[in-house]
Amino acid sequence: MDARADAAASLKDMARIEATARGRSGWYAAYLWVFAGWQLVLVPTVVLWHGRTGTLVSTLANALVVVGLSLFAIRQPVVPRGYGGRHLRVIGGWAVAYLLTLALAFTAFPDSVVFAVAAALGCALPAAWAAWREGRRAA
Repeated sequence: MDARADAAASLKDMARIEATARGRSGWYAAYLWVFAGWQLVLVPTVVLWHGRTGTLVSTLANALVVVGLSLFAIRQPVVPRGYGGRHLRVIGGWAVAYLLTLALAFTAFPDSVVFAVAAALGCALPAAWAAWREGRRAA
């Protein structure tokens, strides 16, 4: 009977740890929402502001946001299993959308405000979709 009580106590402790980890993992959804929102600023800036100044400003601003988000992420106490692969898929989807945006912006749609808005939404979509799913998963 003692072994069963020990096993039950161990399972109860594991469930408590899992619930704590799940409850503290909501930071990733916030991270993704910030990343998605940043795309709504970054993409139109890159697409519409040409020249060295536009390139310098957008590159430096993007570096600051990425460094800030990275510092935020590495300071989090909980990273549940599977986040690495999930994050790589989000960033991969964003990279494809961003590279396609750049290719089309500088060849087919130069100085198009409509394209810049659509491209910003397209680049924000992978992170927004993942953030929405994370929010549902945590709830």
